[in-house]
Amino acid sequence: MSASLSRTQTVTKTVIETEGGVVAAQHSLAAQAGADVLAAGGDAVDAAVATSFVLGVLEPWMSGPAGGGAMMLWRADKGEAIALNHGMRAPAALNPADYPLSGQGVAGDLFPWEGVVDNRNVQGATAVAVPGVVDGLGQAHERWGRMPWAELLAPAIAHARQGMLVDWFAALIIASCTRELAKDADAAALFLEDGQWPTIGAWTSIAEKRLDQSKMADSLDQIARGGARALYDGDLGAAMAADIQAKGGCLSHDDLRAYRAEFHPALSFDYRAARLHAVPGLTAGPTLQEAMSVAARTPLTSALPDGAAFAAYARGLKAAYQTRLSGMGDNSEHPDAPGCTTHFSVVDRHGNMVAQTQTLLSIFGSRVVSGSTGFMMNNGIMWFDPVQGRPNSLGAGKRCLMNVCPVIGEAPGDTMFAFGASGGRKIVSAVAQLSGFVADFGMDVGAAFHHPRIDVSGGPFVIADETLPPEVTQELAQEHEVRTARRTLFPYAFACPAGVMRRQGRNSGCTEIMSPWGDAISEPQEV
Repeated sequence: MSASLSRTQTVTKTVIETEGGVVAAQHSLAAQAGADVLAAGGDAVDAAVATSFVLGVLEPWMSGPAGGGAMMLWRADKGEAIALNHGMRAPAALNPADYPLSGQGVAGDLFPWEGVVDNRNVQGATAVAVPGVVDGLGQAHERWGRMPWAELLAPAIAHARQGMLVDWFAALIIASCTRELAKDADAAALFLEDGQWPTIGAWTSIAEKRLDQSKMADSLDQIARGGARALYDGDLGAAMAADIQAKGGCLSHDDLRAYRAEFHPALSFDYRAARLHAVPGLTAGPTLQEAMSVAARTPLTSALPDGAAFAAYARGLKAAYQTRLSGMGDNSEHPDAPGCTTHFSVVDRHGNMVAQTQTLLSIFGSRVVSGSTGFMMNNGIMWFDPVQGRPNSLGAGKRCLMNVCPVIGEAPGDTMFAFGASGGRKIVSAVAQLSGFVADFGMDVGAAFHHPRIDVSGGPFVIADETLPPEVTQELAQEHEVRTARRTLFPYAFACPAGVMRRQGRNSGCTEIMSPWGDAISEPQEV
């Protein structure tokens, strides 16, 4: 595939330093909404609320109100890192017997689980878990928000009233999932044209195609007026649950009413001269901790990432994924049991930070739309292993084992950063290396995000960016089977990160350089 791509083209993103706040997100209009909130005097949490809801409208295949995720917060006045888990849960009425193994080998989506009959754990209403992101945002806003909740949802409502613009990139994403979307009448009505992907016109056409997101706009308006719990406790939640049950799922209104996101002390640990803060429990936070702990055993002597550094990162990630895949899961009924996505990061002018990863899980989630609400539904049930008797086995009411890994970092040189990424099992590799680039080599956010990376996601291979020097891949090959890949626009061989940094009182941000929509936007400064 890479042989047909330009060998001379280079892609960069401009990084601006400012004393004002910065929002880095996978969609520039979402980042702009957050930056506008910061300019109006909002806290980083206020900006996160606005950014999150706009992303749900403008990247509806990645995340939305019917998804889940996790947030890391840094409160500058107290020097405190706080974790917020708003991940999904299996419905209380879920019966593992309804997900019999097909005997047809490994399933073909994000995880190497054994296949289930009719892909019931991957696609359709039977794959829908209890969403959590709106309650999480509501709880964060209740603690730290300065601006009215309804005002923060106004940009998302406005975008939904107008309808998401279907440009070439949106059409490409929709085309990649057309067959699955066509199986649900409401999804087909929202995204397709006569059962096919949308027409985007000729090369010179200026005609606009927009999605009809009016139902989503009405639902967001209810959440704006009624607060976050309107999605869970009121008519909106009842309608969503009824939609899913009518399509064969078991999500109930009681599941929604019972849901609560949870604050936790951060999982904080030292890495060389830096200190990292991640979300504990059923996230990739513990995996990141182990990966960095193993990597730190290798002394580094170069001023830039060399073969020894990448070998150390690969060694740590290999060990951490072995632990993750063999032992993590919600294997207890106790609520405190151990156990395609988007990311955005925010820093305000006071140094408060938010790193939020939110997801529907697969691209377009379950490929089912709740017709009453206009929301794309998650397929969180796919996070569970369908084979019983394992730590992460499918079960009623269990919390999902997420791949999300938002991180707050403290590094030498009066440096703070908030990083995270989308990309399923690729997320930890990206977050570990970006954190290492800053902690080990003093990189700023632009240098870190532009530097080529490797991916170690628990599979048999180490995937290396083909622009890495030959000596790096040669050193990796001494311990691993290495394959190379291009950093391309679509699909992504590596995770898609977004991050902000605060260094000596000045803020900056960057997003994945290959992301055509992603941007870091600063709040307007007074002249």
